[in-house]
Amino acid sequence: MFKVAGIDHIVLRTSKLAQMLHFYRDILGCEVERETSKELGLIQLRAGSALIDIVTVDGQIGRKGGGPPSDKDNNLDHFCLQLEPISEESVKQHLTAHGIKVGKFDKRYGAQGYGQSIYIQDPEGNTVELRSQI
Repeated sequence: MFKVAGIDHIVLRTSKLAQMLHFYRDILGCEVERETSKELGLIQLRAGSALIDIVTVDGQIGRKGGGPPSDKDNNLDHFCLQLEPISEESVKQHLTAHGIKVGKFDKRYGAQGYGQSIYIQDPEGNTVELRSQI
């Protein structure tokens, strides 16, 4: 038997590449680790020990998944990013400064036990949970 040690990567399909890169790279701080050819349509971003793969719906990989994400046909329920220790207020201020709609932090259970987290939306409507253990 084996045990899962953590999330290796997730793959998000997009028709809004520039907006998705701005969100994950510039707002959330994930660094681009690897880019493939435009034909393949894959950009990989480092998120701690995991990767977020963004594939364009018109690229070789993205075409396999059908049409672009929409309000009715999203490609993911949500995923959670564990943040380095930071205050809730600092997270809210950062997101608000970038025009990201924020709600309130709530107590939720995750891989590190119970903690405060907040849900936000990326440009394709994917729900991203942000949590920090302070």
